[in-house]
Amino acid sequence: MCRQRLRRLGASFRDLPAERSGDGCALPFPIEISGLGDGIGIAPPAVVNCATAEAVAGFATTEIGPAAEKSFGSRVARVDQASGYVCRPRNGTTKLSEHAFGNALDIAGFRLSDGRQVAVSIDPDAPTKTFLDAIRKAACGRFKTVLGPGSDADHAAHLHLDLAPRRSGAAICE
Repeated sequence: MCRQRLRRLGASFRDLPAERSGDGCALPFPIEISGLGDGIGIAPPAVVNCATAEAVAGFATTEIGPAAEKSFGSRVARVDQASGYVCRPRNGTTKLSEHAFGNALDIAGFRLSDGRQVAVSIDPDAPTKTFLDAIRKAACGRFKTVLGPGSDADHAAHLHLDLAPRRSGAAICE
């Protein structure tokens, strides 16, 4: 079902072999997503689980794209991702990161259709700040964890988006 919904969103992806490690990391049905729909690419292609790919594709087409047009007068051509599936613990802990399950994506920047680069940073110019604030706020409704510049030093240059399941159902948005 998830892959059918991704196709309806216009996403481009391919199935990959399962990932598993002795460290507890696991991605049983990974996909490599290279296009998010509505003409928005993702580079490099990201390896994630289908739920994460679907959430990111939906977010890109309904929130990122319109926010870029509003802030910059230009469409988003590409999302520049910094990390999808990586078998590793959370920074400074021994607990596995959501990246270790393909349940997270880090976004470092965007390329607009007019060629401009928009970086996620701690001290952006005014139009970039408006854009990043808008997408960060919108991400908080779609993802379970949203971390970015100002939340901590580890997230000063990217937006971390994940679908971490929590017993309380609460979201972390910093």
